[in-house]
Amino acid sequence: QVQLVESGGGLVQAGGSLSISCAASGSIFSSDAMGWFRQAPGKEREFVANINWSGGITNNANSVKGRFTISRENAKNTVYLQMNNLKPEDTAVYYCALTRLGVFERRVDKYAYWGQGTQVTVSS
Repeated sequence: QVQLVESGGGLVQAGGSLSISCAASGSIFSSDAMGWFRQAPGKEREFVANINWSGGITNNANSVKGRFTISRENAKNTVYLQMNNLKPEDTAVYYCALTRLGVFERRVDKYAYWGQGTQVTVSS
């Protein structure tokens, strides 16, 4: 079992920055991947970025490339999402999640473990 707890969401103006984190506990393996997803009101949950637990390989959605950076600190079992140059369309609940299927997996339903989510609101 894996437990994931997000923190760090909030309200920020467009063009600003925000960092959110996800603390993981339980059985995590080097082949696992941690991902960030987001869900805006009335929209489907979508992939944002992910990182493999051991090697630091990362993937980002096209919509956030050059603006968002995912990183992990294994000593703290924590994954971070640094969000820069935020836009109103980035407003959503952000979830961290874990998949046993590796870092090239982006499909929502392939992530078995989820956090409770943290709200990020970007004002124009």
